[in-house]
Amino acid sequence: MKISEQVWQFSEPIVQACGCSLWDVEYVREGGEWFLRLYIDKEGGVDIDDCEAVSRAVDPVLDEKDPIPESYRFEVCSAGLERVLKRPSDFERYMGAAVLVKLYRPKDGAKEFPGVLAGYDNGDVTLTYGNRQLRFEKAEIALVRLRVEF
Repeated sequence: MKISEQVWQFSEPIVQACGCSLWDVEYVREGGEWFLRLYIDKEGGVDIDDCEAVSRAVDPVLDEKDPIPESYRFEVCSAGLERVLKRPSDFERYMGAAVLVKLYRPKDGAKEFPGVLAGYDNGDVTLTYGNRQLRFEKAEIALVRLRVEF
């Protein structure tokens, strides 16, 4: 089982006990250092106090479970307004929302398509783009994230 999945399993109930929901767990290498990040969310938004409370609650359990052999930095962050949608439940929750679809390779001369999330089927995403519907296959999608319009 991947480190992010292990951490998700034991940290999700702790995050919920702090009044938040767990949006994502990532374990990534950046600039020669490893980072373990928990992204949290809650109704009305997450603030620094929420991040601190979750960090203090999860940190001792991380020490006890010790799922990561090398040294790393532990961070707790807000999922953010322009969060990445990953799981089917994310797509269901934000159906009809403004999103940005980024592709690995250009399609019709573009790699980014802003529009409204109109469908999700086993990783394939349908987007209302202007006055037409575009369907992107799972294999061509680099990421889909919420898009905030000002």
